[in-house]
Amino acid sequence: MSSTAHFVTSHSVLTLDARHPYTAKAMIDAQHMHRNIMSGFYHWVPDGQPDARAQMGVLSTWSVDLKAGVLILVVQARVPADWSGIPADALKDKPHTLTVDRTLNTGDVVSFRTVVNPTKTISPGKEAVENKIRGKRIPHTAPHHAKDWFTRRLQPEGEPPTGPSGVSRIGATTDSDTLNIQMLGSLKSTSRKGLVVARAEIKGRLTVTDPHTFVNALNDGIGRARAYGCGLLLIR
Repeated sequence: MSSTAHFVTSHSVLTLDARHPYTAKAMIDAQHMHRNIMSGFYHWVPDGQPDARAQMGVLSTWSVDLKAGVLILVVQARVPADWSGIPADALKDKPHTLTVDRTLNTGDVVSFRTVVNPTKTISPGKEAVENKIRGKRIPHTAPHHAKDWFTRRLQPEGEPPTGPSGVSRIGATTDSDTLNIQMLGSLKSTSRKGLVVARAEIKGRLTVTDPHTFVNALNDGIGRARAYGCGLLLIR
């Protein structure tokens, strides 16, 4: 395993008026939030490509203070964003952009925060498997289940980047008992039927064990629902 890896990306921090229709609609409809975020990255890939988000490495996370009426949106991407399309009166402050340029080494300890979509698949039964019917994916709804989901993705020193059952590990480890886990409200959409995204916020400290794999996790995100504000691993 490489003992050093380099992480370079672009971050945007947007402070939005949670009561403005532009923001309020996005908070109610996850698909609308996705469209708002992707609007900052026109013309980097040909229109209509289904994997445009993944190609540009666009990941996001947001938090809202309902009392103060403020939504903080953090967007990461491999390419610079253009937020000039956001209504001026929807912004509480000018968008803040910065380049993250960091070298990570084996043994480095970092603080982290991530919002993930913890799910599990229920086996459809022997007959269904034989007929190539996939199992049903259901969300985890309790902190201890979210903890187990995240723990399976930890990578103890000397272990490979792919775990049991093909789980992609993150190139870092921690004492899972030190994790701070909070279940968040599920995201839904009125414009995309059936879309429901269960979420859990996980905070703690990680020790890097495989810098290359860790940088891949930082660049690509972890878990599912990465188009809907999940999977971005923020470190400091």
